[in-house]
Amino acid sequence: MPAEKLRLAIILGSVREGRFGPTVANWFNGQAAARDDFEVDLIDLADFAFPPAMTRDADVQTFTARIGAADAFVVVTPEYNHSYPGPLKTALDSVGQEWRGKAVGFVSYGGISGGLRAVEPLRVVFAELHAATIRETVSFHGARGQFDAAGNPVNADAVNTATTVLLNRLAWWARALRAARDERPYGE
Repeated sequence: MPAEKLRLAIILGSVREGRFGPTVANWFNGQAAARDDFEVDLIDLADFAFPPAMTRDADVQTFTARIGAADAFVVVTPEYNHSYPGPLKTALDSVGQEWRGKAVGFVSYGGISGGLRAVEPLRVVFAELHAATIRETVSFHGARGQFDAAGNPVNADAVNTATTVLLNRLAWWARALRAARDERPYGE
């Protein structure tokens, strides 16, 4: 009997006008959706208006519900000024217990570091949110030059191999953590 699909939320963390993030997120979404172990929900932070205060308006409630429904997450993030975008931090902070006891992976992009300087501080944030980040990442240095006009990586074989490893590890952790949450709710 096949295992129940894992619910994977892919969070596109950039909201800037002219951003490159949709190219990376749409490609990764296609990779994850092609697998038989994930049900994918692409969440674009540009579709939400997070208020400056921690109010629970309709957008925050919708975002929180989608996060709560997921078993695992992949954050697609650029690197801005050696870190991740401010709107991503606002979105992360708008949710509480829905992050807890779930697996998180990263796809990053940027200049010479490939966005990895954005991933490292995110690991600390997710640790505080009681989520488990996985070691494997997919990163694109000089991201605009790493994709063709159709939105496909120019070095597809290497990138697809790295993506498969990331998704395999994420699936393992997501399944293990879901079983643990089903047996005993996190925080008891």
